[in-house]
Order: sequence, then C-alpha cells, then structure tokens
Amino acid sequence: MLNELQIAQYHRDGFVVPDFQMPQATIESIKRDHAALVTAYPNYVDYCPALLDIAPTFLAYCQVPAILDMVTQLIGPDIALWNSSFFAKPAFKGKRTPWHQDGEYWPINPLATCTVWLAVDDSTIENGCLRVIRGSHQSRRLRKHHQVQPGEVTLTQELDDSEFDETQAVDLVLKAGQISLHDVFLLHGSEPNRSSKPRRGMTMRFMPTSSLFDRELAKRKAIDMNIVDHSNRPVYLMRGQDRHGKNQFV
Repeated sequence: MLNELQIAQYHRDGFVVPDFQMPQATIESIKRDHAALVTAYPNYVDYCPALLDIAPTFLAYCQVPAILDMVTQLIGPDIALWNSSFFAKPAFKGKRTPWHQDGEYWPINPLATCTVWLAVDDSTIENGCLRVIRGSHQSRRLRKHHQVQPGEVTLTQELDDSEFDETQAVDLVLKAGQISLHDVFLLHGSEPNRSSKPRRGMTMRFMPTSSLFDRELAKRKAIDMNIVDHSNRPVYLMRGQDRHGKNQFV
C-alpha cells in the first residue's frame, strides 16, 4: 500500500509512482490479450477508448487487490471502475497524445477519478512515455481545450497553449509492470513513438461512488465533442456501496 509520503505526494503533485510491480506473467497475458484485440479490431491499434465494452477479459487485470487498496487510500473506500482504455504506441509510428485533462472528456459529476496507468512495455522518453505537469490539478478546474482533427493524435481535444507551460513537464519513465496513479484534473500528454520499441499502456479509471456516472451527460459529450459515447458503459462496483444513490452498477 501507499505510505504517508506517497499519499501526500499524490495530493500535492497530482500523481505518484508507487512501490508496485505487476507480475511478469500477468504482463505477458495482457500482451497476448491486446494482440488478440488488435487482430479482431484493427482500428484500435493505437488507442482503444472503451476496452471493457469489447474485451471484458481485461476486467480481471483491474481487480488486483493491491491496486484497489491503493485507490481506496486516495479516493475513499467506496469505488467503482467505470472504464479502462489502451494507449498503444507501435514502434516507429506511435501517435502523439495531446496535452489534456481527463475530466474534459468524462461524464462524472462531481468530477473525481483516480486513473491507474499500467506500463505494459518499458515506457521511456524515447518511445513516448507519459508526461505530466506537477501540481497542475490543484485549482480543481477544467482549463480551455480546443478540438483537433484525428490523424497523428489519439484524442480529439487539446489544451490551449495559453493554459500550460510545457517546459514544466515531468517524464514518467516506467518499467513494464510499474504503475502511476494520477488525478482527474492533472495536465498530461505524451510524444509520438519513433523508436524501435513499442510503448503500450493500459488505464483503469476509478471513481468514488459519491459521484454520479451521468449517462445523459455522456450522450451530450459524445455529440458535442465527437468522442466515444460512454452512456451505455458497464460500470463496476469494486468496493463498498453506492454513496450517490443513483449510479447504475454491474
């Protein structure tokens, strides 16, 4: 579990890399499942925004007790998994992920989520590791984004240049099997992969059940922002109970 210093770092900086290592056998299993996913759905070779909708076998990787323990330390004992996604940067042609805040996309009210980012391969500066801006979550507000055209990027929304200073970015270099945890308001992105090594990362999105997974808001966001429609997403109660009272859980 996280120690007091790591918990304090998460709340101060908006992210933390804990003392955790996913077993190598599990990482190899994820790689096989991802290869099968891409074979079945070639359009998801770079980015799969709703992993559990089409490949529920990935749910087991989100149920690791040690991961759930750490998440409850950060957002409370009542938690739900509302999504998992896969950001894959193939060797030589991995796409850039624009600078953004996760909350810009998500139908959660009030906004509150802890994302677990699992390195499936070694994640390095050369192959496009996650980059974050320390402490950028502290204002607890969404900053101005603008829409970008798909092509060389994985997402449709990007932070306005006036909203952040990229010179303040921190590179999250991780070994395969390590995780980082980050806050819903944290500014982050990643560079393209032009190296000879792939960089696959799997995310697990946990919210406290005191928030509502708003399915009507999800429909509006899908139309207004040209993003995947989350309104029919299965949301899994992982621990505790629904504190909001109106969530619809599996």
